[in-house]
Amino acid sequence: MLVEAIEEVIEKGKDSDLCRIDPIQFAIARGLNQEATLDAFIRASRLGIFEMSWNLLCPGCGGVLTATTDLKEIQDNYNCSLCAVGYEPTLDEMVEVSFSISPAIRRIAHHDPDSVPALDYYRFLHFSNTMILPRRDDYQELWDEFTIEAEEVLPNEKIMMSIQLPPVFTILFEPISHQALFLDVQGEPVKERRDLTVVYGEGGTMTRTEVMAPGPLRLTLVNRTNRRILPGLFRAGDEFHHQFKERQEFLTASRLFTNQTFRDLYRTEAVNVDQRLKIASLTVLFTDLKGSTELYERVGDLAAYDLVRAHFRVLADVVRGESGAVVKTIGDAVMATFPTAAMGVSAALKMRSAMDRLNESRKHEDLLVKIGMHEGPCLAVTSNDRLDYFGQTVNIAARVQGLATSRSIFVTEPVVTNAAVQGLLSAHSLLPTTHRALLRGIADELTVYEIP
Repeated sequence: MLVEAIEEVIEKGKDSDLCRIDPIQFAIARGLNQEATLDAFIRASRLGIFEMSWNLLCPGCGGVLTATTDLKEIQDNYNCSLCAVGYEPTLDEMVEVSFSISPAIRRIAHHDPDSVPALDYYRFLHFSNTMILPRRDDYQELWDEFTIEAEEVLPNEKIMMSIQLPPVFTILFEPISHQALFLDVQGEPVKERRDLTVVYGEGGTMTRTEVMAPGPLRLTLVNRTNRRILPGLFRAGDEFHHQFKERQEFLTASRLFTNQTFRDLYRTEAVNVDQRLKIASLTVLFTDLKGSTELYERVGDLAAYDLVRAHFRVLADVVRGESGAVVKTIGDAVMATFPTAAMGVSAALKMRSAMDRLNESRKHEDLLVKIGMHEGPCLAVTSNDRLDYFGQTVNIAARVQGLATSRSIFVTEPVVTNAAVQGLLSAHSLLPTTHRALLRGIADELTVYEIP
């Protein structure tokens, strides 16, 4: 069903259906499994069927500030002229991953962005998948509701727009050079025409505000860039701003990094060795096999090795099943990451059950996995030829795992207080107990929770 859905959109979909596809929304719209859909798009991208794009978003307006096929090109700071705010990118809030059909498979209009009409450019190339906007005819109605005038200005040309400035805050925005002019329209209407010239240059200009009265205005728009531009004049009242507040789930770079298929196929290709990309919140889980040294002494190296490898396979299957990824194994330990705390806790509970089944199948050995988990900010880095994570969140997760001595799962306060985690624990009739602990390398005593 999944393969058929992708084949159908490739063969029969409109051009816009094949531009910046979000696998999460693709799956939701068709009732498909999200993780399987994501796996399929990643594999198809690796085969050259789709092209993967890393789109840096403004968290305020949802616009794409820059798009690149290589995350290594993402810089440390960005400014949004529409919001008049600067941002430092985070992989789970500001970097969207999308997939567009490869021109080798099917040529679509969006492969030549400078040929796309203004309405389509704004909808499919400027606004991101986090925005809840119509994709088809309803978008024309929305565009007409807020747009006073929109024009195409070719390189080194100028045009004049004669408009009647309405008595509402108005924004002149250009999405290609990403420049904005705010018109604070106030006071009594005037009859005489005013003239305002706006020059678009390379490297961006503006953002500034002009105070003007309602009435006739002649706008002269001068394009001094080497590309065509698409300035639009928009009524920016309450309804306009409401459109930017409506958001939906989208594929973030952080979520992609916790996908095992992506890690297996792309390994170190995503992040430069000297890059340090921020993640605002990531769930990190560590496991360790209890008594593994004694196991080798008791059953011998060969049998113990087989058991340890079997336990790794069991844990890896659970991690993948909960939308997580194994970052690395260290001796008999596993480090895994998950998009949410609930996914991490669900994986931890399933790990215990899976290990019980493994023990039962082996008849003789009682392998116990000690589990610890923490959620918080960290850095995505490349280390030892793999995509890895660095920071205090990782350190705390590892130290919390060290507190576990049996089947109990130890987690921190950010994990256990998560509403979805509380619902999950309640469904399993599990009541965590509270402990205070000093963790090596952590200055302050922490409250940790033991899930029995």
